[in-house]
Amino acid sequence: MAGDGDPMTVLAEVGRALAAQVTAAVPGWVRRSVAHVLATTGATAALDAAVETAAAEASGVVGSALAELAEADVDAHRSTPLEIVRDAVRFPTAVLRQAGVAPVRRERFAVERFPDDLYGLTPASLAALDPSLADVAVAWGAAKAMAHRARHRPSGPGVAPA
Repeated sequence: MAGDGDPMTVLAEVGRALAAQVTAAVPGWVRRSVAHVLATTGATAALDAAVETAAAEASGVVGSALAELAEADVDAHRSTPLEIVRDAVRFPTAVLRQAGVAPVRRERFAVERFPDDLYGLTPASLAALDPSLADVAVAWGAAKAMAHRARHRPSGPGVAPA
């Protein structure tokens, strides 16, 4: 995955790997999220078809957004993979709302930071989405930092080489 060693190429390659792995993990996360809320609230609903539709839609939306991010120039990044995934909370939330499941009680910080997440589903990290994503998430962060540093490293007289 090291490409030709160029930090921009490495960032794109790691971004594509991250996009593929996260996209594959999203459907399971949607299913687990809905099941968790149903189990913890005691709500009963037959939501299999709605959950499968939401899982597929979430995976498509997240996959497209992450693919776009992976191909974007480092200076054009306006979001992060975690922000993209957090936006996908709307999919399991919609399933639960349509089923009439009452919102869960959340801490004030969560309510203020994620007002549309009525069920406390917002992942704190990509590893919270799926533990297998921890390494690729760290690799993406490191690759982005290296690409940004390579692009914006000061140069000229009096600047020590990196």
